[in-house]
Amino acid sequence: MRAPHPVLLALASAALTAAPAPLLAAGKTYVVTMKAMAFGPVPAGLRVGDTIEWVNDDVVRHTATAANKSFDVDLQPKARGRTLLTAAGVFPFVCRFHPGMKGVLRVARQ
Repeated sequence: MRAPHPVLLALASAALTAAPAPLLAAGKTYVVTMKAMAFGPVPAGLRVGDTIEWVNDDVVRHTATAANKSFDVDLQPKARGRTLLTAAGVFPFVCRFHPGMKGVLRVARQ
């Protein structure tokens, strides 16, 4: 009986030990509106994989900037932007142009 070819053994071994990379579950999209120089309510129950759609419904430019710099969305008046939540934790944010505009995203694991 002939021994299997070494390349075939290596391929078979790699196929048995390779594991697929974990994927983020498809999350929900939540809207946070900037209006009258304030952030609207931040949704509860945020999870990794969810998306925040920021909507600047004001007449001036705003940002949603995380204190840890993990996201920074800069929006002209009437514009929209998105942040994909990729990590669990507590993320305070502010508008860089209007420091009185503040909020906190609380993100749980999937």
